[in-house]
Amino acid sequence: MASESNYADLVEQYKRDGFVIIRNILDTNLIHECQQHIEHLQRKYPDIPSEHYHHIMMRNDPFWIRLVSDKRLLDLATVFGSPFIQEKEGVALFSSHYFCKPPKTGMAVLWHQDGSYWPLRPMNVLTMWLAIDDSDTENGCLRVIRGSHTNELAQLKDDVSIVNVLGSYTHRDEDIDQSKIVDLALSCLVIGTPHEARKYISPTTQCLDPKQPVMMMRGSPIDGINTYHSWPKYRSGYDLPFDGCETWNERRKIVDEDEEYFQRIDYNVMENEIKTDLFEFISKLG
Repeated sequence: MASESNYADLVEQYKRDGFVIIRNILDTNLIHECQQHIEHLQRKYPDIPSEHYHHIMMRNDPFWIRLVSDKRLLDLATVFGSPFIQEKEGVALFSSHYFCKPPKTGMAVLWHQDGSYWPLRPMNVLTMWLAIDDSDTENGCLRVIRGSHTNELAQLKDDVSIVNVLGSYTHRDEDIDQSKIVDLALSCLVIGTPHEARKYISPTTQCLDPKQPVMMMRGSPIDGINTYHSWPKYRSGYDLPFDGCETWNERRKIVDEDEEYFQRIDYNVMENEIKTDLFEFISKLG
């Protein structure tokens, strides 16, 4: 069980710098399943750019939720998300995203503050990155600006002059103190780094976008805040098999009002709905 006392120095570093690197939290088998999962998504959604594998797909993907609900990750969320994420209140998830950049053709991600995009009130959120492939300055590793989390949120500006994942930015290179830029060149099995990101919140944080598939990871919802979704069902022969998938449907969290969605048996119709939502989301980026 992770506790703040075990990570005291790293918690202080996180509060000061806005990021921290934690190594060897997950096992190699789960990392391998993540790699298989990306290949599964590529086969399933050949028309969707791999940079846009995110929360819309998560709605109907049991392995995705198996990953983000891993006890080791939720324990860390309560440690580094304190004080706004509390063990006694629980942990919710409002988004998750694979940053999967193909060689040579992968899209850039311009300088931005995540909070400028997120439909949350208050803006209390913990982003956790998981490296499932080695990343370095040559293949486009994550870059962060030390201490920038203490700055006020900047206005979002549209920009499609450069093909980029978000279609916008909050800062230009000339706005950045170059001495504070940190390249996170890392190997897989590292938490706090690319390529899979998930955003944990407290049940007291409201998500303002009704299309966002907010799910409880641990604990119980608070009345009047958010509409939560069931964890997706595992469908043998259709979804990616993973360790523990045989008992997944017995363990998944269920929201009674949402279960009608999973009573449907025409999986192709469900996937086409997801594709439509994805293309609509991408088109809005410009």
